[in-house]
Amino acid sequence: MIVQQYRDMLGAKSVIRTLSEAAAVRAAQIGSQNVFDYSLGNPSVPAPACVKEAMISLLQEEDPMALHGYSPTLGIPSVKEAIAKSLNERFGMNYGPEHIFPVSAAAAAIAHALRAVSKEGDEVLTFAPFFPEYHPYVDLTGAVLKVVPADTARFQINFPAFEEMISERTAAVLINTPNNPSGAVYSAQTLEKLAGILLEKQKEYGHDIFLISDEPYREIVFDGKEQPYVSRFYANTISCYSFSKALSLPGERIGYLAVNPACPDAALIVNMCGQISRGIGHNCPTSLMQLAVAKVLDQTADFSIYEKNRNLLYDCLTDIGFEVVKPEGTFYIFPKALEEDAVAFCQKALAYDLVLVPADTFGCPGYFRMAYCVDTEKVERSLPVLRRFAKEVYGRG
Repeated sequence: MIVQQYRDMLGAKSVIRTLSEAAAVRAAQIGSQNVFDYSLGNPSVPAPACVKEAMISLLQEEDPMALHGYSPTLGIPSVKEAIAKSLNERFGMNYGPEHIFPVSAAAAAIAHALRAVSKEGDEVLTFAPFFPEYHPYVDLTGAVLKVVPADTARFQINFPAFEEMISERTAAVLINTPNNPSGAVYSAQTLEKLAGILLEKQKEYGHDIFLISDEPYREIVFDGKEQPYVSRFYANTISCYSFSKALSLPGERIGYLAVNPACPDAALIVNMCGQISRGIGHNCPTSLMQLAVAKVLDQTADFSIYEKNRNLLYDCLTDIGFEVVKPEGTFYIFPKALEEDAVAFCQKALAYDLVLVPADTFGCPGYFRMAYCVDTEKVERSLPVLRRFAKEVYGRG
């Protein structure tokens, strides 16, 4: 008999993927240059040249068994050591290789982290707006995802609502900064306050509460700012990182989980991840990609293109009259729709070949997301279309 739980999920497919697929069909009809597809967060800037150089060097010089054979269960030791060294130098941490677990990008890191620190019946709290896939990440562990309502003024943490919702059943808090979809960057002040509350609640409830930090956009921060490193603020933090966005390598599926060395169970959690892998069929990312990213850990793609796209869209949207908080990072902007029903708003936009994502599944009804990881030339051509849509349908701008 097939499993009903997964069968039921067929009726709740990702709205992002569904819109992206519809955009591809439309592009085949009228040409991709005429479809302004802001649906999928697929990095549009090329990977830096050093990635290609690292892979060519490895393929030409390394032992084929080292490149294409199985890696150890807990990852290649030299790669783990290199990641730990990079994190220590960049963020003033004290990681060792025993605190690092290579994975197939951030989704796999979150899957391992959740299974290591929560069980059936536990609660995991996250903050709206949030990446919709958090639901299957959490729900399929047997834990329950609880969503703290958004602070729509700044898209920082809604602390009053959080303190009402945290309870003795809370096993973990899952955060994402820089944030998909809002582009908000949690400030040091926000992270300090969050850590203080978690410390108090750990003492009150008599058990650990873990902070799981989803960090694929950690390097994509604008206006000369930086994302404060979350693990510096709270000992029981598990960082979940992906090279998909920083190096424009989403198809390579490579990242890592890093457990704060100050966590009393840090090394134990990494060892547990090796056993968790046996149950979810993860069994290590590719050896080649582990070795390749270890050579380019402190490099990134060119994010100036995303910053330019952000500025173009923000200026246009605010000029039209949209309510929107200026993103501080990522490659997303998150305006309020021009009507209460964002699904209807985005449906009307499709008539203008504007592919926008309603934010109901992000925990923010009435808002929509635009992924501006597209060519700047296309962003520029989309602006008059966006203005025409707002003017003809809503009389705005």
